Amino acid sequence: MASNQNKMTNYRWAICALLFFATTINYLDRQVLSLTWKDFIAPEFHWTDSDYGNITALFSIFYAIGLLVAGRFVDWMDTRKGFLWAIGVWSVGAVLHAFCGIATSGIVAGEWFVGFEGALHAIEKVKDVGLIVSVSVTLFIFARFVLAIGEAGNFPAAIKATAEFFPKKDRAYATSIFNAGATVGALAAPISVPVIAHYFGWEMAFIVIGVLGFIWMGFWVFMYKKPNEHPKVNAAELAYINQDDEVIKEHSVDTEKAGNKIGFWNSFKYKQTWAFIVGKFMTDGVWWFYLFWTPAYISDVYGLTSDTTMAQVLLFVLYAITLLSIIGGWLPTYFVDKKGMNPYAGRMKSMLIFAFFPLLALLAQPLGAYSYWFPIIIIGIAGAAHQAWSANIFSTIGDMFPKSSIATITGIGGMAGGIGSAMINKGSGLLFDFADESKMRLFGFEGKPSGYLIIFSICAVAYLIGWIIMKSLVPQYKPIVVE
Repeated sequence: MASNQNKMTNYRWAICALLFFATTINYLDRQVLSLTWKDFIAPEFHWTDSDYGNITALFSIFYAIGLLVAGRFVDWMDTRKGFLWAIGVWSVGAVLHAFCGIATSGIVAGEWFVGFEGALHAIEKVKDVGLIVSVSVTLFIFARFVLAIGEAGNFPAAIKATAEFFPKKDRAYATSIFNAGATVGALAAPISVPVIAHYFGWEMAFIVIGVLGFIWMGFWVFMYKKPNEHPKVNAAELAYINQDDEVIKEHSVDTEKAGNKIGFWNSFKYKQTWAFIVGKFMTDGVWWFYLFWTPAYISDVYGLTSDTTMAQVLLFVLYAITLLSIIGGWLPTYFVDKKGMNPYAGRMKSMLIFAFFPLLALLAQPLGAYSYWFPIIIIGIAGAAHQAWSANIFSTIGDMFPKSSIATITGIGGMAGGIGSAMINKGSGLLFDFADESKMRLFGFEGKPSGYLIIFSICAVAYLIGWIIMKSLVPQYKPIVVE
């Protein structure tokens, strides 16, 4: 009986599971628009690629600003309450998208009290296409604003929770597991969202997926407490979680005990902060481009709309491949345990390895001329490399910064990633419209395929450039010392 009592509990993995499902819901909500705009929403509101590019770019900007605030908010509110606020707000934002059609009909046609089908008929009577586009885009931008502000809290809160429940050597692995929720969300979206949109209307797709966040909140309320307060975390597990304390004291970074925190503006004086900023700025936009534009790419280049079986199979296979990203959490642990590296050195070596795989994107468009399977597989591999990279770059914060500042630094780097994402999404929309209208030719490709060739090439080299700059800024493990 005594041996059972001394056996270490593993409740930290239950928390990791909660973070996984939150991230899954986060990406499901984010994906609904990308899977419905081209084939369901654009015909109704007469959107162009530039209109969609504007919406996604502004979402990225809102998300960037939200991350800057969310990091500080989560550090101030603490993990439990901060996460509840975040997912509550983004679930409201997700559902709001469904009512943009009704609101558009009310503004342009003066018919407010209609159902979803009635809104479509009311809009069809209006001859001013420019007004329909302007009003609908503005309303969707507002819905994306609410979604972005809420979703911005997911990663600061999740990274903070991971730092609270896992020692440094396990954080990349735990992060890769909950970060795989992004892949699972993206995987589930193409086989569920277009089906719901096809049979029940695009509005119901936003409502059904949006409600999942409210269900998750109930589990979080009853399951989350700090490890030292949680009745399901025994002394052995608590000691395992806090095993870094002695190492921290050796480096004179006993900030948690003293209650010291790094001020927001003081964060920018550290090279470690700038390394994280550069890494996120250079690479976040690549993942968001793949996430937001791949359904449109399949439709534009190969004529496969999102509600066709083949398009759904292609997207499912793509995101199934990205599940390989879990290796990204295991590899640095291998370098630490088997090769004797410190966590930062193991993480940076892993990230260098992952930075080479996106180079395959240089071949996506050329090989796509032979079969659509080539770019799908290549994007899947590049996406897996990104998620592996992402799990490790998030964990570098825990390597360098005290727990009291992790959400803040996560938010700052996330803001940089959001700015990079806004640039690539806005630029992509403009480029694709220009390439289509001007019949632009590049290396044998004409129109939109030539535009995709350019963006794929940018995505291919972003990681190596980001890694080189990060390594130059912080060549060796150097935790922040707060006096």
